[in-house]
Amino acid sequence: MSRRIPIAPVGELSPGQRKLVFVDGRSVVVFNIDGKAFAVDNSCPHNGASLASGQLEGHVLRCPAHGMRFDLRDGLEREVSGLCPKKFPVQEHDGQFVMCVDAPSATT
Repeated sequence: MSRRIPIAPVGELSPGQRKLVFVDGRSVVVFNIDGKAFAVDNSCPHNGASLASGQLEGHVLRCPAHGMRFDLRDGLEREVSGLCPKKFPVQEHDGQFVMCVDAPSATT
């Protein structure tokens, strides 16, 4: 089961902008590309560098540390298989961008 967490009013994250948010202690960077929001962990899976300041080329985000490139539509790195930042679904709901995250599992 997943939870829906509001991360930004739609008007606050215009196309071409990005925003760093913290959800459940996790740093996540949200991008608005042509009116559609994409959210990924703010940590490069290669060495943990922050992706928030990475260069965006269309839907492709370049890690500022070592230049790895991730397609935000599917999260995949185009040159090295197996590496991809965690991607979170984002929807627009009642004028807000809402990120879907897994609900914590109950402990027994």
